[in-house]
Amino acid sequence: MAKARAIVKRLKAIRNIRKITRTMELIATARFKKAMDRAVEAAAYTRKMAEIVADLAAAELEFTHPLLEDRSPAQRILLLVLTSNRGLCGGYNAGVLRVATERIRQLHGDGRELHLEVSGKRGLNYLRFQKLQIDEAYTHFEDKVRFDEVDVLASRYIDWYVSGRIDRVEVAYTKFESASRQTPVLDTLLPIGRLHQADGPKADENQTAEEPRGEYEFLPSAAEILEEIVPASFKARLFKCFLDAAVSEQIARMVAMKAATENAGEMIHTLTLRYNRARQSQITSEISEIIGGAAALE
Repeated sequence: MAKARAIVKRLKAIRNIRKITRTMELIATARFKKAMDRAVEAAAYTRKMAEIVADLAAAELEFTHPLLEDRSPAQRILLLVLTSNRGLCGGYNAGVLRVATERIRQLHGDGRELHLEVSGKRGLNYLRFQKLQIDEAYTHFEDKVRFDEVDVLASRYIDWYVSGRIDRVEVAYTKFESASRQTPVLDTLLPIGRLHQADGPKADENQTAEEPRGEYEFLPSAAEILEEIVPASFKARLFKCFLDAAVSEQIARMVAMKAATENAGEMIHTLTLRYNRARQSQITSEISEIIGGAAALE
């Protein structure tokens, strides 16, 4: 009887866990749909901005913008790592941290100066455990990232780049490609001339990468327009990285909780069979004892 009671207690615990994982799966599904809508809406705007900036960068203009200047070889690198504040999201954080740690080892091996900034408690805990120096830590970014929150970071990165404090801005995050595909990547956001390689539409076969896609007429002036559109393009691209990270996190959590719920269901089925066998064995033993006792009385 003791064995059957132990199985009943375990069944009760697993059923409670299945309720929790099922609830978390539903919550992640609802958040994923909202986050995906925001990411998809921002994608078209970001892509068009990157296309325009790429055309302007390729055009033979008499002026340029500091954010378009490629400082090669870059010696001062700012690396921003985007992870989650909460766990239970499968290999989401592991993929981003793997990309980030590989880049950190490469920069340290080359002897370059690294400014490391991390968003998310999971990434902070891991990188601190690795004894890495973290210059800035952020834990206030959630699945509903606001543009004004990202604008604070983007404005600081622009000031540092223009002043020469940093030569490149890189972001390690999970790129949202579709509902079934999310990839941990390392993107270079500054200098901004690199953006068209990752986000801009592919060039036509008869058009080289150096040629602009069209002719532009500037009003009031090309310098004033460039001064506005280049920083705006960088801010939009950085915001898109946060949106991609948010929707990818919810997809990973939704998949992980769905798998946990299914596994809990399989365990319940297996334990139910074991309980039935144990109970049947106990009943058979009790019947045998009764029959034996009756036979002894005869």
